[in-house]
Amino acid sequence: MTTRPASEVAAEWKSWAPQLRSVLRIMAAAMYIVAGTIKVFAFPIGVPPDGGTSPVLSQAWIGGVLEVVGGSLLFVGLFTRPVAFVLSGEMAVAYFQYLFPQSFWPHVNMGMPAVLYCFLWLYYSAAGPGPWSLDALRGKPRAID
Repeated sequence: MTTRPASEVAAEWKSWAPQLRSVLRIMAAAMYIVAGTIKVFAFPIGVPPDGGTSPVLSQAWIGGVLEVVGGSLLFVGLFTRPVAFVLSGEMAVAYFQYLFPQSFWPHVNMGMPAVLYCFLWLYYSAAGPGPWSLDALRGKPRAID
């Protein structure tokens, strides 16, 4: 068994960065979709405390629709940059309107998911979806490869 130099292994691992950007987008979008299905369809659970859906046309319901539709577009990597930008803004609004008034600290106000999604989607709005996406199949240019 021959061993490869560490620099060769590191170079090969680094070459997977675009594909791993796609994997991160797909996994984050899948979890984001579920956040929306809870609000809109009460699936896989409903909104606490009664387990139902958010009232139709309420801010929470509209946020849920954005999460389902936008998350689905991000999942397949279609219109990634504009959709990610809008969803980043949605998470910023959710954080500052609902969570920040409870506490400055995201660990205290339970706002860590909102903050992380805000900056993750902001990143994708600049970086693009990665090679495993419908945007890539459509031949749209990608910022980072």
